[in-house]
Amino acid sequence: MRAIRSKDTSIELILRRELFLRGVRYRVHKTYCGVSCDISMAKYKLAIFCDGDFWHGKSYVNHPPETNKKYWDEKIARNKERDLEQTILLRDNGWVVLRFWESDIRRNKQKCVDEIIRMIEKRKKV
Repeated sequence: MRAIRSKDTSIELILRRELFLRGVRYRVHKTYCGVSCDISMAKYKLAIFCDGDFWHGKSYVNHPPETNKKYWDEKIARNKERDLEQTILLRDNGWVVLRFWESDIRRNKQKCVDEIIRMIEKRKKV
């Protein structure tokens, strides 16, 4: 478990690199409203999270661990709860929250970046 990172994960780096190449500037791991965002743009009140498929529960249902099941069930459930709490807190304070799954970033990073750019353009008009 020591090798598991919470910051600068491979999927974050993929998304950040692509955003930078497209001319989008951002902040990394800034805290707003008590929530640390993976990528943020305070000017547009845009918070972006890169969620790992296993850690945030996407692939957990199809591929649960075979040992220590009770621990992992509670751990993944709490991660999902925390994600929802953070999203609600940020939205209540006027932020737009975008969450991308690891598999989506790896499969189609262009689509993820396009969605972020669309949201920036939408927030510019507001």
